[in-house]
Formats: sequence, C-alpha cells, structure tokens
Amino acid sequence: MRMLFTLTGYVLAGYCLLCLLLYLLQRQLIYFPVPAQLPPTDPLLLQQADATVLVSRKARESSRALLYFGGNAEDVSVSLPEFAAAFPKHAIYLMHYRGYGGSSGKPSEQALVADALALYDQLQTKHSDITVLGRSLGSGVAVQLAAQRKVAQLVLITPFDSLNALARRQFPLFPVKWLLKDTYNSVAYAHGINSPTLILLAEQDEIIGRAHSEALYRAFAPGVARVKSYSGSHNTNLPASQLAAWLATATP
Repeated sequence: MRMLFTLTGYVLAGYCLLCLLLYLLQRQLIYFPVPAQLPPTDPLLLQQADATVLVSRKARESSRALLYFGGNAEDVSVSLPEFAAAFPKHAIYLMHYRGYGGSSGKPSEQALVADALALYDQLQTKHSDITVLGRSLGSGVAVQLAAQRKVAQLVLITPFDSLNALARRQFPLFPVKWLLKDTYNSVAYAHGINSPTLILLAEQDEIIGRAHSEALYRAFAPGVARVKSYSGSHNTNLPASQLAAWLATATP
C-alpha cells in the first residue's frame, strides 16, 4: 500500500510538472515567428508603446484597402505581390505580428489585437472601405477587429472557434481551460459582427477540423456569414486571384 501511495505521488507530481511546463511554454507552442523573406519596400511602421510593428504594403490612393492577418509561421511579405495584382483597386496592408518579419516585441493575443485595432484606426483616416482577411491564427485577430470596428467585408480562411477548443482536442488530459493565457475565443465575438463574412474551409484540413470552423459559422447572426469549401489542406496556398473572384460575387 505504501508503495502504491508513493507511486501515485510520483504520477501526480509528474502531471503537475507537465501542467506547469505547458503553462510556462504555451506561447512557444502557439506562435512560430519567421523572418521576412522579401526586403520591405515602403513599409508602414506602426509605433506602439512597447513595440514597432512592421506592415508590408502596396500604397495606393484609393478609398478601398485590404488588411491581411496571416497564419502561424507565415511570412506575409511573400504574399504582397500576389495581393497587389489580385486587388488592383485596393491599397494592400499585411501586418507582421510582433516577433515576426522584422517587428519587435513578443506575440500575445492582447498585443496582436491591440496592434490590429491601432493599424485599422490609422488606415481609416485614408481609406473608408476596408476589407479584412484573416487566415488560421489571423482569423482570431480578424474576428476581434471586425467585432469592434466597421469593415466592408470579412474573410476568414481556415478559421477556428476558439484556441481553447483546439487545445482541448490536442491535450485532452490537461485542464487547458485553466492554463491558456491566449484563447482567441472567436465564437464569443462573432455575434457582434454585422459585416458580410465569407468563411473558407479547406476540405482536407488536417490541423483545424471542419467542426471547429462550422461552430464559428453558427455563432454569427443569421444571414451575416456564408461558408465555401475549397480543395486542399490547411497549408494549401489559396490564390489571391481566387479570393478576389469570390469576393466580387459575395452576397451574404
């Protein structure tokens, strides 16, 4: 019996240690910063109190703008030429998250959303019609932005309902609800969005299950969002020209 209690103590101690490691290292498991592959040309520098955020852009004198928040481990600089060609009537802005592509600081949900809001407020002085795109991790940023600011259109590529829901699936033995600092609880913000929203699902998405994207869709008010599937995996490149074509015909 004594040996059993000792063994149980070791197991509990090991479990608690793993929980502590998950808590301390969680942002290293969530964010994977990458450097910019293309040198920025005419970048916008968003100066925040504790960081300088680099924004790759194609400046255009237009009332219309496209603001893109990329996925994890994505270098958004490589997408600038493609977006600029696909959206010739839009000024293009691609935000490099803190720690990514030349931006200073460390990424967190609070910081990324604050940067997104600050960037939008700065762009709104030049552009009255702003379309917001968010891919994967960026969908969590885009949803919170659209819930707090007026956007012309919202596009969510391989989005998820909440990071908490994803983490519970990946770490079923751990109390992730109590461990997570960054939750990206998009379902809690979706009902506050009234901008026409297009949700794009990869049919072979091996990272974010379809159920998570569909749960987000159901959180929108009726008639606001629509869902479209495309062939590919989570990391399949979705051509900007295809996005432009879908947006041109989008009716919520």
